[in-house]
Amino acid sequence: MPIWGVTVSLDEVRRDWTRLGSAEPLWAVCVDPAKRSGGWDDDGFLASGRREVEKAMDRLDGLGIRPGRDRALDFGCGAGRLSNALAGYFDTVTGVDISEPMLAEARRLDRSGGRIEFRLNDGPDLAAFADGSFDLVYCDLVLQHLPPDLAAGYLREFTRVVRPSGAMVIGVPGREARTFKGLVFRYAPWPLIRVAQRTLLRYPAPMRMHTLPPERLAGLLAAGGARIAASDEYWSGDHWQHLRHFVTVEPAADSGGTR
Repeated sequence: MPIWGVTVSLDEVRRDWTRLGSAEPLWAVCVDPAKRSGGWDDDGFLASGRREVEKAMDRLDGLGIRPGRDRALDFGCGAGRLSNALAGYFDTVTGVDISEPMLAEARRLDRSGGRIEFRLNDGPDLAAFADGSFDLVYCDLVLQHLPPDLAAGYLREFTRVVRPSGAMVIGVPGREARTFKGLVFRYAPWPLIRVAQRTLLRYPAPMRMHTLPPERLAGLLAAGGARIAASDEYWSGDHWQHLRHFVTVEPAADSGGTR
């Protein structure tokens, strides 16, 4: 997966997020300059997840997308901010992440009474889960940290593990902002950005960023029988235009065919 002549591996992604999870797990999940060095408290961190998921579920309902409420997948769950919120809507939630320290923090913050299962997923797929395992796949602000080819593979897996008539919520930057910072991320070589994040911004580990244009996302999802029902801009800072996509999954054919 070459990016600016550099091969980015899943092992490198794992190493970076293991460092971030060990040093500042809450801030790394929900980056806010004011929350560095332990600025997030547990209750405030979890409350931010409840607000986000409540809005997303209301939006799905308003679009007429009403998946079952049995089982949800929180992909890239980090410290469990959204997993806990999803447990307010689903009988069981599975949170997967590539970082063991993040998962340890998620288990510490589990307020679900045992209805969330946190699992390490350090492969390039979701092979641990059978086809049609989840009513909802939720993935917010995760895919941009992955090399594009790897992110595309996970998206194909989302369409496999979601149930017919299920849904997805996918939050990812659609493009860089037309600002100086946005242009830096678009055109500067990744090794230079990596050094700047470590030395100037003093990140415990760098956070790579990639965009996923809506048309590219739509094509990847369509191959698995999924369709974007709405794409909302929910945050536009000085780096990125962030979009949240609400996705419906076509029901299986009456003839018994598969997607």
